[in-house]
Amino acid sequence: METLKDGAPVYQRPVELLQRLLRFDTTNPPGNEGPCIAFIHELLENAGIETAIRARTPDRPNLVARLRSRGNAPPLLLYGHVDVVTTANQEWRYPPFEGTIADGFVWGRGALDMKGGVAMMLAAFLRAKAENTALPGDVILAVVSDEETTGDFGARFLVENHPDLFEGVRYAIGECGGFSFYSGSKRFYPIMFAEKQRCAVRVTVRGQGGHGSMPVRGGAMARLSEVLRRLDTRRLPVHVTPTARVMIDAISSTLGGTAGLVLGQLKNPALTNAVLSILGERGTLFDPLLHNTVSPTILRGSTTINVIPSEVSVDLDGRLLPGFSPDDLIAEIRGIVGDEAELEVLSYSPGPAAPDMGLFGTLSDILREADPEGIPIPLLLSATTDGRHFSQLGIQTYGFLPVQLPEGLNFIRTIHGADERIPVEGLGFGAEAIHTLLQRFGG
Repeated sequence: METLKDGAPVYQRPVELLQRLLRFDTTNPPGNEGPCIAFIHELLENAGIETAIRARTPDRPNLVARLRSRGNAPPLLLYGHVDVVTTANQEWRYPPFEGTIADGFVWGRGALDMKGGVAMMLAAFLRAKAENTALPGDVILAVVSDEETTGDFGARFLVENHPDLFEGVRYAIGECGGFSFYSGSKRFYPIMFAEKQRCAVRVTVRGQGGHGSMPVRGGAMARLSEVLRRLDTRRLPVHVTPTARVMIDAISSTLGGTAGLVLGQLKNPALTNAVLSILGERGTLFDPLLHNTVSPTILRGSTTINVIPSEVSVDLDGRLLPGFSPDDLIAEIRGIVGDEAELEVLSYSPGPAAPDMGLFGTLSDILREADPEGIPIPLLLSATTDGRHFSQLGIQTYGFLPVQLPEGLNFIRTIHGADERIPVEGLGFGAEAIHTLLQRFGG
């Protein structure tokens, strides 16, 4: 088995393993995940683990490894991505691709999203092999490219072209869950069990164009500004879905008292927006879980400075709640922007409508044992993950990468931003929890 600088096996050193992963610049685009995947592939091959490489293009491979068992439980899938988002125009305290250890953290792009998670999974997976852990069923590890964009080179490619690699899998472990957060004196561990769907929409507005030297009042650009103002000042309609209700019930019942009572009123559609306003900053977690949302991200107008455009557009990053369709989103946007704008669905990536909670109890028990003061809760994720692709094979993903974050470090605001980091002690905490899962998932 691969050893690190002091001779200890890799699985005992998840921190140094993460440092090695962080030093590969896998910014997507372009990705360039090949060298990072090759490093992981060598670790697994040296440990005598069965592996396969599947790639749409050679520079963006995916690795799938398998531990065989004597059990008869359905296989469990662990999956993670090694591509990361850009660090352009960000000021970092430490270089983002050096894996610096300082102040009790490992710093670097991908420390939380999600090379830290990949390091935990690798440590648990290699440990299970080295210690000949009794597995209830086979365990599959997939390390993929291209999660941060479309998945066309990663999970989507595997699902559409190599579904046989995941035959029989019912449950999977992925990202965006298990990181602690605080409400009052309570420490919660959200376990992601459902996620929103991605739906990109283009809004186009037309008006009088002309020469830049002759200003046009009330033209296409002014009309688009009104569209943006409306989208900025008005929410889309409230929807209290069953998945959101489960999450709110879990948190409000735990908090109890006035805080729990107020939070519980989020389930009343007539009061939802008012309660969100009362909660202020604390309501930001729940707001996108009770509405379909759109965020303006790309503007298109004239291609030259001296031409006033007669047509301008804005692309919206839309996120749909489980059970809703692109037609629902178009209708809700139309209700805000009016009839003059043209609306077009650019892309849609569906997710599962009804989650399977069969493994949730096992994951909750593992967290309670690891942190008796922690409170596991179900999480509806406002973003999307590769779980949407694996769901097409009937696989239920849980976000389960347990890390006790210090109070004040917000997971959602730290990923994709400058100074992304993960507690050094958290990596061992998560690797241990995942290894425990590998012994229990068939229960």
